[in-house]
Amino acid sequence: MQTPQVVTIAGSDSGGGAGIQADLKTFQARKVFGMSILVALTAQNTQGVQESLPIPCSFINAQFASLADDFQIQAAKTGMLFDQDHVQAVADNYRNFSFGPLIVDPVMVAKGGHPLLQKEAIQTIKTELVPQAYAITPNLPEAEVLTGSKIRNKEEISKAAATLQKMGARNVIIKGGHSDGKEATDFVLMEDKSSFQLSAPRIQTKNTHGTGDTFSSCITAELAKNSTFKEAVIIAKKFIQGAIEEGISVGSGHGPTNHWAKLSEEITVKEIVE
Repeated sequence: MQTPQVVTIAGSDSGGGAGIQADLKTFQARKVFGMSILVALTAQNTQGVQESLPIPCSFINAQFASLADDFQIQAAKTGMLFDQDHVQAVADNYRNFSFGPLIVDPVMVAKGGHPLLQKEAIQTIKTELVPQAYAITPNLPEAEVLTGSKIRNKEEISKAAATLQKMGARNVIIKGGHSDGKEATDFVLMEDKSSFQLSAPRIQTKNTHGTGDTFSSCITAELAKNSTFKEAVIIAKKFIQGAIEEGISVGSGHGPTNHWAKLSEEITVKEIVE
């Protein structure tokens, strides 16, 4: 029995709060062995992204082949994929190698507003990557871009999730961090068409850099340990809530979450009956 092994396919955050760095910290905290396939580099800190640089697609291919040649990867996730060519390279490689269930986190904009995905790549994500997704984890603005529709209430969230499932994603999580209200509520549509909500108290803090990366990488880690999808999502919600609750202070802008925090107990699970 080998140690559970996972890989993140994303961009590097030199400030350590998001991207590959947040994913690897999460993998370590959840006791799986984490690997990485770098798609892009960024020069960034808590104040924002100053520059970004794509990795040559040929080197992305080489990273996939290298890992496939030696490791038994049981789950994977994507993050920042930069542009159309890089999305295509990742999608093509994922068809060729068996890395287990794929969690697609469709990262589009950094916390400070810097674009992390070129607009022409959105269609490639929809047609090439989403159909390979075991689960997709957009926030509300990302879900609006992918579905081409406004999301203003619970009914529209449910409709958007169904649209993403029709695109090919087996499971859908639309995160509620960008919504208003005292609680941050995520909507989860599962492969069998059942759905539920995950809610947690909204914490007033600017230190939320990398929350989406951390959440999706925790799901990836739990799947590699043979958790069910629902179990993995609930643990991930507890993990990211704890990481925000037990905050740390670094930098002068949007700081990162705390990857060594304990799981939060402030999570409510509500089944949705149609």
